[in-house]
Amino acid sequence: MGKGEETRQAILERAAGLASRIGLEGVTIGRLADELDLSKSGLFAHFNSKEALQVQTLRFAAQAFIDRVIRPALKAPRGEPRLRALFKGWLAWARADVMKGGCVFVAAATELDDRDGPAREELVKQQRGWLETIATVARTGVSEGHFKAELDVEQFAHDLNGVMLAYHHARRLLRDPQADARARSAFEALVAAARRQ
Repeated sequence: MGKGEETRQAILERAAGLASRIGLEGVTIGRLADELDLSKSGLFAHFNSKEALQVQTLRFAAQAFIDRVIRPALKAPRGEPRLRALFKGWLAWARADVMKGGCVFVAAATELDDRDGPAREELVKQQRGWLETIATVARTGVSEGHFKAELDVEQFAHDLNGVMLAYHHARRLLRDPQADARARSAFEALVAAARRQ
């Protein structure tokens, strides 16, 4: 990796951390230039606009999520074991506070849900891809005979995503000491309902 790419990675890492704490709107070229002791023109040369910086920040965070959650889970056997690995990695991602202000995707979803533009489009694409990943893993559970043939895998993905959104709310906002246990209990209930009788 060359110096330019190292600088770009450092910028995006800082931007993702900022986005998780103060939102994507707070991620500006000026603020990052100040925080990283770079010139605004030098930073602008990497991204050309605030919108491009926000999109690249979301892509950087998505790659970190893929590397920490999805890739390790794909090493598990297909079906229910892989689904369990995915859920375990997802919980670890949330608990590790990779981005110091919490999950950047949860923060960005609240911020961008009614705002049009490139950052929202990127986040929507990522979230649809994530739901499809969950549905695909559930689908392999059906094909492996772990889950019932009539399982609505898209509904399963929706419900599991809901469990994790509730987990973020319980853990970060409510500071509920039972957040992990409640998320695991909800996951087990979903899996039990999905299993073949």
